[in-house]
Amino acid sequence: MKNVLVTGATGFIGNYVIDELLNRNFNVIASSSSRQKATGFHWYKKVTFVEFNLQNIDEGINYFNFFHRPQSFIHLAWEGLPEYTGDFHLTENFPRHLALLKNMIQNGLRDITVAGTCFEYGLQEGQLSEDMEPEPVNAYSTAKDELRKNLQQFCASLPVSLKWMRLFYMYGKGQHPNSLIPQLNKALAEKQQVFKMSAGEQQRDFLPVAKVAEYIVKIAAQKNVTGIINVCSGKPVMVKDFVKEYLQQNNKSISLHLGYYPYNLYEPMRFWGDDTKLQSILQNESFL
Repeated sequence: MKNVLVTGATGFIGNYVIDELLNRNFNVIASSSSRQKATGFHWYKKVTFVEFNLQNIDEGINYFNFFHRPQSFIHLAWEGLPEYTGDFHLTENFPRHLALLKNMIQNGLRDITVAGTCFEYGLQEGQLSEDMEPEPVNAYSTAKDELRKNLQQFCASLPVSLKWMRLFYMYGKGQHPNSLIPQLNKALAEKQQVFKMSAGEQQRDFLPVAKVAEYIVKIAAQKNVTGIINVCSGKPVMVKDFVKEYLQQNNKSISLHLGYYPYNLYEPMRFWGDDTKLQSILQNESFL
């Protein structure tokens, strides 16, 4: 049975990834900055929990030993979201995360899967494939891209399986309250007559977070496909159509005030992921 370390365990994605790993009988080492918060999750007593705050990183510590020498590492932690423009992503987060990952590799880690973001593609439109040059336009995506480049360079001459996941749009229980679907659910719960949103003409790539967690575990569990991997549906959907379908699936109704909010400047109008690499993994599953 494989020992898997998951950082960001109490985050939106981490919670689902831990569930997926446990359902597949992996031994899970879960980590976040707050043990107290972790105790509130149903999986807490089923994992080995290690409290760790990246702000306190000490490069004199062997973190591979500190985290019980995992055979595989799924790194989901990242601080300060959903603030995408803050300089702290580059000045604080990037060096800390790079230091942790390099420390783990230097001390024996040989299998690592890291969460990146579709925002690394920047304002490029249409179907986005992994071989496209990244063009990040905000501090968060720039920091992620710098982390990827530094990791790839560091691992180039080492026997390390490095998988960099570019996550597209997720939704589900536990999502940040300012996100689209939580805001829609709040309006429904408060019996509001109108839901204010953008014009909704943007095309995006959506997946439920439970499906994203399933894909993350399948990516992490194999070593044949490495490098950048889009975690996406591969299907463009207009935001307004996505909202309407969500309402229909949940037998809910509310009038949509389209065009109330302007479009975000850090996103293109239409983009979705090329899921060819992801599908090659899903069609050739071999869990270790």
